[in-house]
Amino acid sequence: MDNNALIRRIIRSKETYMLILPGVIWFVIFAYIPMYGLTLAFKTYKANLGIFGSPWVGLEKFEYVFRDPAFMESVWRTLWINLGRIVFTFPVPILLALLLNELRLQWYKKTVQTIFTFPYFLSWIIVASVLINFLDMQGLVNGVIRLLGGEPINFLGNTTLFRPLLYLTDIWKNAGWTMIIYLAAITSIDTEQYESAQLDGATRLQTMWYITLPGIMNTVVVMLILAAGNIMTAGFDQIFNISNAATAKAGEILDIYIYRITFQSAADFSFSTAVSLFRSVINFVLLLLADRICKMLGSEGLFPPIRRTARKGRAILRAGGA
Repeated sequence: MDNNALIRRIIRSKETYMLILPGVIWFVIFAYIPMYGLTLAFKTYKANLGIFGSPWVGLEKFEYVFRDPAFMESVWRTLWINLGRIVFTFPVPILLALLLNELRLQWYKKTVQTIFTFPYFLSWIIVASVLINFLDMQGLVNGVIRLLGGEPINFLGNTTLFRPLLYLTDIWKNAGWTMIIYLAAITSIDTEQYESAQLDGATRLQTMWYITLPGIMNTVVVMLILAAGNIMTAGFDQIFNISNAATAKAGEILDIYIYRITFQSAADFSFSTAVSLFRSVINFVLLLLADRICKMLGSEGLFPPIRRTARKGRAILRAGGA
């Protein structure tokens, strides 16, 4: 394709390009230009000189990072907590979507979906307040335990119960919203498959297992890959609001570590930028690794093959030029 033909096709589709232009501008201004700030990881930041004038120090900040025992502890703690999220919280929205899809009464189905989705719109500050009112030493649960003659339990100050509380509150707040994505994927499944299964005498459980679940598997894979690429960053708002002095050590993930060294001690923006860059690189590697593993298992993954994408692109261009 020569340049003139490409320009003509762009002109013919100018409405489409005008439509995406604001989004492109937003990403350039707020996503790509600020990436220059990552150079602070290789500089000693001095406020009077600014980012551009601060002196380069190479990998010195990274040497300090890897010498800090608290850094490596926060890395492993982040991995374990967020791997637990994938194991315990990731399947819940899928199960909810499969079960909710089997409801036949539309008004009841919409009511249940609204109830499950509502907690997503609450901030973690509100969720933490609700949790304190229920599980505090003077809260509702311990009040019931006292009425029954038992000893109160320090739910919020127990480091053993800290991770289960993270997973349970994460499920309560976010599972309903993620469920909507899977419900949308279910609507794209050909209804003739369900009719054929019904004629063959398949039970609802068999229909769910052999038709609905395989029909949304591509969506499940994409969500799993994105979750794997977010392992080193997920959970700051939740842990920051739910943790306290008693559980601070058990909840110091990498984001909390960055917050602590940046705002709760002598501020070293170069040091915290080096930690943030390390976190982003690990997330990127995990994203590519998860995508590669999913492709090895037979899925298209997050990034389809280049040749197939090119063929689709050419088909779209031909359709647009027709």
